[in-house]
Amino acid sequence: MVQVAVIDPHKQHLVSHACTEIVEANKDPLFLTGVTFPSGYPETLVKLMVYDVKDKNQESVSIHLVCSAYAYAVKTGTLKIKWCFLLSHFRSSDGVCTAGTVVVSRLKMGEMEGVEVDHIATNTPSHRKIIPLLDCNAFLLSSSRLPVFTVFRNPICKVYTFQTTDSKRMIVREQMEECTLSFSIPKQLLSLYIQEDMSRVQDLTELGELSPHWDNLRKEVITRYGGIIGSYQATLAELDKITGCSFKPSCCKAQKSLEFIPINLHTQRMRVSCLKKTDAFYDIVTVGAPAAHFQGFKSGGLQRLLGRYEAEKKSTACQCIYYSPEHTAKAQEVLSITSLLQPLITSLADQLLQAAQEHSSPGLRDALKSLSDKTEQFVHTLKDELVKSALLALHAARPGYVSKSQKQTAVQGHHQGHIMKNHDSIPHHKEYDEEEWDRVWANVAKCLNCVIAMVDKLQEEDNSKQESAPEQQLADVITSHTPGDWKEQLYPVVTRLKECVKEVVEKARKAMTFVLLQEAVCSLPQGFALQQRRDIVFSQALAALACGFVMRLYAGMQDKGFLKQLHLVGLVAQFESLLSTYSEEIGMLEDMEVGISDLHKVMFKITEAKTEDQSDLQPFLCGRRDHFTVEVPLPQPIFQTLPEEIKNGRPLRVFPVLFNVGINEQQTIAERFGDISLQERINQKNFEILDAYYKLLSEKVPLECLPCFQAQTDIKELLETLGQNVVTKKRKNVEILWIAGAICRRLNGIRFTSCKSAKDRTSMSVTLEQCALLRDEHQLSKDFFVRALDCMRREGCRIENVQKNIRCRKYAFNMLQLMAFPKCYRPPDGTYGKADS
Repeated sequence: MVQVAVIDPHKQHLVSHACTEIVEANKDPLFLTGVTFPSGYPETLVKLMVYDVKDKNQESVSIHLVCSAYAYAVKTGTLKIKWCFLLSHFRSSDGVCTAGTVVVSRLKMGEMEGVEVDHIATNTPSHRKIIPLLDCNAFLLSSSRLPVFTVFRNPICKVYTFQTTDSKRMIVREQMEECTLSFSIPKQLLSLYIQEDMSRVQDLTELGELSPHWDNLRKEVITRYGGIIGSYQATLAELDKITGCSFKPSCCKAQKSLEFIPINLHTQRMRVSCLKKTDAFYDIVTVGAPAAHFQGFKSGGLQRLLGRYEAEKKSTACQCIYYSPEHTAKAQEVLSITSLLQPLITSLADQLLQAAQEHSSPGLRDALKSLSDKTEQFVHTLKDELVKSALLALHAARPGYVSKSQKQTAVQGHHQGHIMKNHDSIPHHKEYDEEEWDRVWANVAKCLNCVIAMVDKLQEEDNSKQESAPEQQLADVITSHTPGDWKEQLYPVVTRLKECVKEVVEKARKAMTFVLLQEAVCSLPQGFALQQRRDIVFSQALAALACGFVMRLYAGMQDKGFLKQLHLVGLVAQFESLLSTYSEEIGMLEDMEVGISDLHKVMFKITEAKTEDQSDLQPFLCGRRDHFTVEVPLPQPIFQTLPEEIKNGRPLRVFPVLFNVGINEQQTIAERFGDISLQERINQKNFEILDAYYKLLSEKVPLECLPCFQAQTDIKELLETLGQNVVTKKRKNVEILWIAGAICRRLNGIRFTSCKSAKDRTSMSVTLEQCALLRDEHQLSKDFFVRALDCMRREGCRIENVQKNIRCRKYAFNMLQLMAFPKCYRPPDGTYGKADS
């Protein structure tokens, strides 16, 4: 056993820093655990003591230390002095803990097979000993020089030496880091929520005069929006006060000011180095289940609450017009697209006039093509019956609508009765001029045709003049054109097009705002509370996804196959959950299911950073609730190496999937006496999404682009096995998680693992997966598997994660929980204690 002690800089005495586990005697003993020093560790003396332990049970009382200022001697009751080392002025390196990682690999002094050794002597004349210190630069430095430190920070590193089946050695490095996106993404998202809700309030205010009934409802809705805006502004102000922190510990999961922040979000990379082989990397993101912990789970989670809410909403729709969720989503889509397209059409129209002023035929053609494409998209978006019917309903809500005539009163009374009987219908008021919207909408297409015709006419006239002019007078003919000729002829039709677009947008915005007003009225008050809960859960899920995407992008920058897959199809993001389907954890799982599903409306875009300053390299979020885009900036030299499709700003898709298998004692109760249908439905539904993704990938990307693994099982075969497992009635079928994880890695996907706090059960899962990868892909000796697993759980990054969260190096398991766990998820003796609340 090797023990490491350092000098406490404040008290100036030796304190224990770390020690390896005891290794049984054999021909060639290996010390599995590495000793690391974190970034910023002060310059210090390091004392290394090597013990020959004869009796493990008596080691704590059989070892006696005799120390002096410059000489250290180790005595035991029955053993002679073996040796001790004093390493002077050892300093941690650049924050990656590369050269600053001490790895004692063998007890044989001065040698280390297969790697370079630095021979460092002490300053003590009477005790000059040579110690082996491994130069880690050869295998610990990352091959990528990407700006990872703008997003990832506070690394914790552990290094192990394991034996392979052919009696060779592999060096394994774990590195766990926090992610700044834990706070930056939720803060940006809160700002967007506030901006969107303030815009909604403005749209409601600009609806114009409404009848007293509708006006009172509008005032109530605006008041509700004001409450949400005020709450979000207060939360954002609290988050702005927090500086220097980049993760939320599990003990703060129910803290209101941090409810938008993901719990215990960390990245973990395992790097495997073998002599004469290329290093292998395995990445995973660990995060607490995205859920509204502050609000609690007494009434269930989002999935159950939303289903109940939709049913109740119809019964309360007598005071408003009921629109289905599809209609509401369409209204949000129309508002979003029109708000983007109107300024774009205006800008393209101005470019057309600029090209006309410059008398540039190529510029005129290019501007006209872009203008035509965007205007046609605009017209197509508004070609929907919902817009027309909503305009009719808005007209009926005006103050003078009822008093026009008895006939109109009767028609309206009959129509309102019809709404109460059949809430799924959209109102139609025949007394209103239904052709008005058709005329306004069609005018946009007519104006575009006029612009196209005028451009064609100008170019034909120009061509005919050039052909008819004598060759010697061609220059005079060209210069005889007044630069403003084309612009003057185009200006009236282009102006008319912009005016028609503006008129259509104003009508469509009011119509869709009225639809959303109905949604908000029917939602009072439960719908607003549910929206807040959904915002919270989505924020946590999005922060984790952004972290995983950035990590995966950085790792795959030099992989052409990965980049091709990225822009042609997108990436699968596989979330592994260990939540039970019992008590409050079923509410967490219901929240998590909706939060992960909502990630399908997120796109990513790679952009070129303005500078290489850290502030310019931070991911940037834009959009609104129905669609968000995360822009990931890269430095100019790296950005230029990307495929043209990505450089041109193509949106990059992500396919989120969730698989859940509960493993604790609460899951035992659920399986024997409760209901596990939620878990079964989630796994079946997400298997179908994963299977569909693989089929899409197979059609668009050659399978040669996917990574190679030692295991010979085909992806298609793995999918078939997964499909069989998700429909098989088997208690705690953790094979579902193992197979889904293997498929995700084969598909170049992003791996996530979660439990309630991403601390205890997550640690068991991550370490098991890492050792399984070492066994299956790197020939870890079977005799070492259990020892390696126990070592990672006892001394690795995951126990450091526990320490960061609860200030204690014990997993929060009790004996009942351990008895309920599958055997491979149980921690080693001495590493668990009282369960965390």
